[in-house]
Amino acid sequence: MNDTDSNISIPKRVAAINDLTGFGRCSLAVVLPVLNAMKVQACPVPTSVFSSHMAFPSYYYRDLSDGLSPYLEEYRKLGLVFDGIYCGYINSPGQFIQLRRFMEVQLASGDPLILIDPVLGDNGHRYRLVTEETCRNMREFASFATILTPNLTEACLLTGQPCPEGTVETAFLQELMERLLDLGPSKAVITGIPANGSLINYCGERNSGRTSVFSCKTSSNGESRPGTGDLFAAVLTADAVNQVPFSRSVQKAAAFVRTCVLASAHAHVPVREGVLFENYLSLLWE
Repeated sequence: MNDTDSNISIPKRVAAINDLTGFGRCSLAVVLPVLNAMKVQACPVPTSVFSSHMAFPSYYYRDLSDGLSPYLEEYRKLGLVFDGIYCGYINSPGQFIQLRRFMEVQLASGDPLILIDPVLGDNGHRYRLVTEETCRNMREFASFATILTPNLTEACLLTGQPCPEGTVETAFLQELMERLLDLGPSKAVITGIPANGSLINYCGERNSGRTSVFSCKTSSNGESRPGTGDLFAAVLTADAVNQVPFSRSVQKAAAFVRTCVLASAHAHVPVREGVLFENYLSLLWE
């Protein structure tokens, strides 16, 4: 290749805000390689460090709140303007304040795509380190989002709705989607809703005050593995900054997650070790 080839494109730049978990295939450990595989420059902004995720019986954990503000200040000094911002786990009130300032600076400098994947809970319950105050802060923080990607539990925590047990009625999902979009995003996906051997990603878009919805259904082997939401959100982020249509992106993300989950089961990877995504990153190349 000629070093002066004018056809070489410059990748879009995304700030990837999340925790860094060493073992268990989740958070930044999966988000960064997915973004890179999809031709996006990923700039990590770690909010905390875990030796392994919280499904393991013990783990090392360190809150990085004290370093977040000076870290982001150095980005500001460099004059960095991002095409997109991906935001996952936020673990303290102080981090919400610092990240709001970061969002405001970026919005004043450009027009970034902002995807917020609110890490709050699953299976009807909050995660161990998530408080009601965290949920309140996330409701306010969601106003920055272009795209919001909660699971069903997180969608209910954000909107103050009781989390349903068993079959989830379409009317409930429609009302839940309206409430999520009322928080501020123009697009949202309620991810991984179980339904008769399938998983449904229930999606909504709001344009000129009108809401349209659609569903993306994939077959399920019944396993719920860590990191699948991170994979899904990372694919949506990369596609969004590269201007891939929303419905096509949701289908791609769902299919990729399903492939990785099935491969993990066939390879007998323990559930808490996440999904075997490394072998399938080439599926995301275009």
